[in-house]
Amino acid sequence: MTLQDTNTAAARAPHIGQAHRRQTARRHLAGRGRFVSDIVLPRMLHAAFVRSPMARGRILEIDTRDAEQSPGVVRVFTARDLNPSCKPWTGTLDHFATMVSAPQNILAEEEVLWAGHPVAMVLARTRAEAEDACELVMLDIEEGEACVDGHAALTGDAPRAAPGLDSNLCFQTVLETMAVDAAFAGAAHVVEGDFTFGRHTAVTLEPRSVVADFDAASEQLTVHHGTQTPYQFQDIYARHFGLAESRVRVIAPDIGGSFGMKLHLYNEEMATVAASLKLGRPVKFVADRLESFVSDIHARDHKVSARMALDAEGTILAMEVDDMTQIGAFSTYPRTSVAEGNQVVRLMGAPYRMPDYRGRLSVVFQNKVQTSQYRAVGHPIACAVTEALVDKAAARLGLDPFEIRARNVVPDDAYPFVSATGYSFEKLSHEACLAKLRELMDYDALRAEQAALRERGIYRGIGIAPFVEITNPGAAFYGVGGARISAQDGAVVRLTPSGEVQCAISVTEQGQGTETIISQIVADQLGVAPEQVKVTTGDTDTTPSGGATWACRGAGIGGETALRAGRKLQGQILALAGQILQSDPADLALADGHVVDAQSGTRRMPLAEIGRIATYRPDTLPEGADNSLTAAEHFAPSGYPFDFTNGIQASLVEVDVETGIVRLLKHWVVEDCGRIINPLLVDEQIRGGVVQGLGPALFEECLYDETGQMTNASLADYLVPMACEMPDIVIGHVETPTNDTILGAKGVGEAGTAAAGAAALNAVNDALSPFKAEIRQTPMTPLRILAALGHV
Repeated sequence: MTLQDTNTAAARAPHIGQAHRRQTARRHLAGRGRFVSDIVLPRMLHAAFVRSPMARGRILEIDTRDAEQSPGVVRVFTARDLNPSCKPWTGTLDHFATMVSAPQNILAEEEVLWAGHPVAMVLARTRAEAEDACELVMLDIEEGEACVDGHAALTGDAPRAAPGLDSNLCFQTVLETMAVDAAFAGAAHVVEGDFTFGRHTAVTLEPRSVVADFDAASEQLTVHHGTQTPYQFQDIYARHFGLAESRVRVIAPDIGGSFGMKLHLYNEEMATVAASLKLGRPVKFVADRLESFVSDIHARDHKVSARMALDAEGTILAMEVDDMTQIGAFSTYPRTSVAEGNQVVRLMGAPYRMPDYRGRLSVVFQNKVQTSQYRAVGHPIACAVTEALVDKAAARLGLDPFEIRARNVVPDDAYPFVSATGYSFEKLSHEACLAKLRELMDYDALRAEQAALRERGIYRGIGIAPFVEITNPGAAFYGVGGARISAQDGAVVRLTPSGEVQCAISVTEQGQGTETIISQIVADQLGVAPEQVKVTTGDTDTTPSGGATWACRGAGIGGETALRAGRKLQGQILALAGQILQSDPADLALADGHVVDAQSGTRRMPLAEIGRIATYRPDTLPEGADNSLTAAEHFAPSGYPFDFTNGIQASLVEVDVETGIVRLLKHWVVEDCGRIINPLLVDEQIRGGVVQGLGPALFEECLYDETGQMTNASLADYLVPMACEMPDIVIGHVETPTNDTILGAKGVGEAGTAAAGAAALNAVNDALSPFKAEIRQTPMTPLRILAALGHV
């Protein structure tokens, strides 16, 4: 059977492709979730951290004597207590050959490098007692000059953002084809712009949290960690603390959102583990909101200059882009802070037949919180810049935004296709998505309504933005750079004596519905209902090793692993049933919890009976019969490092030109994620992603003053989008399954975020077009819009 044949078979499956409600919904709605913050262990201590009040300085003294005498305090640790126990970590990748970053330690030792850098750890009986004692730790820090602005940080006399750096340049590269200059020299039209994207952060419902419990008697370290990647952290804790991997267990319980933020290694988690190892008792750390703002990774701090060359008919000839990615004092570990900028310059112009391209990337250190991978890594920047220039070109040539894109997207029959940036696309569907979106939004009627409203002084704008999304990363994504980040996932599927199915799998659940889609996939292989499949995730002792859930891997890689394990178990069950029933296994099938006749569907034996015989009466089976009824499978993508999905988004906004306030009226998404496993959950992911894309487009920004202080580090000042501010989101689908897997799924988790901001940016500029005004900075705050209009 070919992969295409099996894709067709998957489409006919009774549960794959159907809308099933998430299996964890009832438990969470009833308040029965179990998060790290719910974990209480005997003798457990609570941790709080003393943090640097300034962005750069030299530590002269840390006086902990008063804090040590504070009620409830057990210990106060500084760098000299904890740092020697842990091997430093450095966030570099080998395939970014010129990349540099200073090594990091658990606590600041000689210098502080951002406002919020932890310098001491207080352990007490309660969190409140630990926080009170933090106020008694006296810091004597000689303030130094901070690097805040990326351009200033690259000047010759700029202070270094971290000790040991020769310059503040973390990484620089140029990606180009041969004929860029000739394309611009011969172009009929050139459009250009400078863009600024404000840094923002995840603001998950559940903050970062960890409970470390070292049992000295058994030499066993158990870490309850709110992370996406338990096996990654098992490896990190073992290597950096000098432990045998078999002595480290990481459990990821219920997780209240992550969006990439909980992939990374943080000082506080390492300090918590170090303290537990030192004291031989459980230690708990749960970040508060202020700590989250000054320690969780930020994202998208970019300054981009770009231009686009076109011929007289509006065909894109070339793009040239210069991206400065500002990343804080260190590159994060283990994925680094370079990946986002690298994807920005490689995703520019991705939907289009653009022959030539030059992209320059400069990754710059500064004395701020580190930036790194966050939902839709790099995609929103590349999409916003590309689509803003396409809209400018359309206006220059007098073309409709749909028309210029239809002229330039890669045709649906032109695949496989290699982009000017070097990406190899297997099969995308830009033309089909464009056509479906235009129909879905009733585009011509919207334009007519827009024109009529402008006559009345009401300024609405329509913006569209095609996108390409990177999904299903394999070993050539991080492993080639020496990072110990697994590209494979594992699944073990077992039939119980009661006829139920258990699936232990390495992908994890943070609210996406991972467990639900895995149950659907396994159920279809074994002829049972998804409710009869118990899925176990997030425990390095009870699940097989794997990369877990990030970069849209859950369905594409985890789902494929589950499917293959399920089919392997299906073969075992049918072989055993054939021996019991004295039938050819090829004449049997599984359906409705039974072994059935493959042709007639007649029930021959319940699965529970197969399980009972295999478990309790193997003596009745023929000699040599395999009664294990357990199948294991590991799957990793081979060949190209990742898959690609695509789609297009549109936004309808209304701008009050007197106040600068933007109203989001409606948003549309047409998306092609390959085989859809559960349309209900896919649409949930898209809607959530759109909100996370619109947030930084209009509201979210981490603001810093000239000294490196974050000035809005609270939810009273940092604006996250509220439900009442979000538009109705209408979703359509095109399905182009990948032929690289049996399942055909590509992934969808970041699609909504990838282009939402770009569509909103184009919509706002469309609304401002009667005034010849343009905004190229996000978030598009009322003040910035009024400035673009010349009103302030």
